[in-house]
Amino acid sequence: MTCCAPSVEFVDVAADRRRAKNDEILLASHDLGESLRQTNLSVPTIHCGGCIQKIEKVLDALPGVEQARVNLSTKRVTIRWRADGTPPPLIEALSRIGYEAHLHDAITDSKDDTVAKLARALAVAGFAASNIMLLSVSIWSGAEPETRDLFHWISALIALPAVAYCGRIFFGSAWQSLRHGQSNMDVPISIGVLLAVGLSMYETFSRGPHAYFDASITLLFFLLIGRTLDHMMREKARAAVKGLARLTARGALILQPDGSHNYLPLSEIKPGMTILLTAGERVPVDCRVLKGQSDVDCSLVSGESIPQTIGAGSLLQAGTLNLTGPLTVTVTAAAKDSFLAEMIQMMEAAESGRSTYRRIADRASRLYAPVVHIAAAATFIGWVAATGDVHRALIIAIAVLIITCPCALGLAVPMVQVVAARRLFEKGIMLKDGGALERLAEIETVVFDKTGTLTLGAPRLVDGSAIAPDALELAAAIASHSQHPYSRALVAAHQGPVRPSPSMSTVSEYPGSGLEARIGATVHRLGRPEWALAEGEALQSVSGMPTIALSKDGRCLATFQFVDRLRPGVREAFGVLAEDGFAVEIVSGDREDPVRQLASTLGVPHYSAMSPTDKAAHIASMAASGRKVLMVGDGLNDAPALVAAHASMAPASAADVGRNAADLVFLRESLLSVLHAVTVARNSRRLARENLFIAVGYNAIAMPVAILGYVTPLIAAVAMSLSSLIVVANALRLGDCRRKNQRKGISRTSSLRSSEFALEGGK
Repeated sequence: MTCCAPSVEFVDVAADRRRAKNDEILLASHDLGESLRQTNLSVPTIHCGGCIQKIEKVLDALPGVEQARVNLSTKRVTIRWRADGTPPPLIEALSRIGYEAHLHDAITDSKDDTVAKLARALAVAGFAASNIMLLSVSIWSGAEPETRDLFHWISALIALPAVAYCGRIFFGSAWQSLRHGQSNMDVPISIGVLLAVGLSMYETFSRGPHAYFDASITLLFFLLIGRTLDHMMREKARAAVKGLARLTARGALILQPDGSHNYLPLSEIKPGMTILLTAGERVPVDCRVLKGQSDVDCSLVSGESIPQTIGAGSLLQAGTLNLTGPLTVTVTAAAKDSFLAEMIQMMEAAESGRSTYRRIADRASRLYAPVVHIAAAATFIGWVAATGDVHRALIIAIAVLIITCPCALGLAVPMVQVVAARRLFEKGIMLKDGGALERLAEIETVVFDKTGTLTLGAPRLVDGSAIAPDALELAAAIASHSQHPYSRALVAAHQGPVRPSPSMSTVSEYPGSGLEARIGATVHRLGRPEWALAEGEALQSVSGMPTIALSKDGRCLATFQFVDRLRPGVREAFGVLAEDGFAVEIVSGDREDPVRQLASTLGVPHYSAMSPTDKAAHIASMAASGRKVLMVGDGLNDAPALVAAHASMAPASAADVGRNAADLVFLRESLLSVLHAVTVARNSRRLARENLFIAVGYNAIAMPVAILGYVTPLIAAVAMSLSSLIVVANALRLGDCRRKNQRKGISRTSSLRSSEFALEGGK
């Protein structure tokens, strides 16, 4: 009995540890609804496409895991799993295949010393390679045997510590992969380097004529250049996300119900809380202004550098900067649901997306390592059988191992995708999925919604000075109880603060009709004329402009008409799209007159009074006929059409559902963002194809040449490294549409011109 006690205690401790780990994962995961949870893990040792494939394959095989996605730039794994049982053994599964992982923490994981580590190794490799190459040149120039042997020993003294220090980046990764029965791109590199060093030491001890220390250290030097450039490029792309993250406040000063103040960290701020925001502070979460007036820098959201004046009732988005005055605001969304958090998530999702080209490259890279090993082994056996010269056969096999490493193939598409996400971000466009770039490059028809997409969706009052001040003040007081665009326009048109009447007992909003306010026994209505006015007093809209009426017990007190502005860049965007051969049309839920007027101005076909179902059916019918459609829309009623389209875009001002349904979100007002996105997508597709051609073509030529014995290990090292550098350099050629816009004659001045256009409240 006594001897069993320790084992029982051990089992209990192990079970407690498992329960604690499960609890930790549960606490760190996010509830996605529908019994799904999301867990983010940091895996610092991820470095190539092979790592991505192995990690995703292992995690996807775990019970309960719905999806696992790896982001190579952030070295993070996002796992969605079913919450109807205990959490899957995520960390244990990664540990079994040689990847140490831990729960992601935005603060502790923000520091990355990889660039410094690579730079140190690169400096050592460069120093060693240059000195060994000088000694090798002396040997090649015809040094005496004694001098040659001395130089070989000096080269060995320089190369051995340099290879050990610089090669650990590759050796450690290869060892971790091999000890778990796996293979990655670092395996053939490590084998080639170690075989070359081992053979060189044999030649040095036996006083042979050849040593290959120069090949070993030069290979590491060029590989480190490629890996350093790759990491620096990813860090440059990640700088956009890190910059956004830095705009997130750590917490805020909360006004408690009892009047006291309490500072809470961002994670504890909930919707409905009241925040005291001082001048100079970043807005921590999406919120609405309760009290105060200030100027706010909204350039992060709209790209507009001129501060906006805001007051009671204004909506503020996380990351904007309060400039001049204190504000009291109420929280409308938690930090994880804020606009800033959404942008960060979209940037990260863009890098981890899988396009067709990237999936092809990943599969090819995964299969390529075994092919390289088999080819090298077959080359060695073949040359031994043909010549009987083991030494020469080994040299040729090493050259095959080195020259055919699939590094360029693994970098071909991811580098283009990362650079594209960066280019789009610089233009104020957020990409939600890397695969969307490929779909966007294929589109041939562009369909636009009208209100909020072609127009700004911010109507203004026409000729407010001609309206009686008392009527305008009363209308603004009633309108202040609503967030309808016309209500906001009335409040904005009223000069001075809006003071609700003390005798105004109740204000009720009737969706689709208007607002009703009771002042004593009197009923005031503000809304559609046919609803607000008594029978016989109905008014007609003038010149197609929408009209609302203010009435007192059914009698008209005043009427208000509104116009909206075209979004900047609409005319230029339509012109360029037409010149480039795209079919363009307007599909709107608005009534026929304003839609026809806008469509005739822009010279495109149109469809009006369409329901959300009609819009989606229209897109689906075009898809069925083989047309690939880009849908650009912003509203709740555009969401089905955005999903049905081959690719989709939405402005940042769109409804949450619209932004979530779209593949790309543009932050700036100008519709030229559509041109920028299409141009970057097409350039990305071209460069991805070029990179794949370069990588495959290089290996198709290099492998036979190396197998036939025409390549030394040194030449193999230089050729393989240059192929990776060429792929990276080619990806950096990705440009935006700046040159194209210049060619088309689109200037900043013309793109900012706007026109006014009357519209109905429909979409």
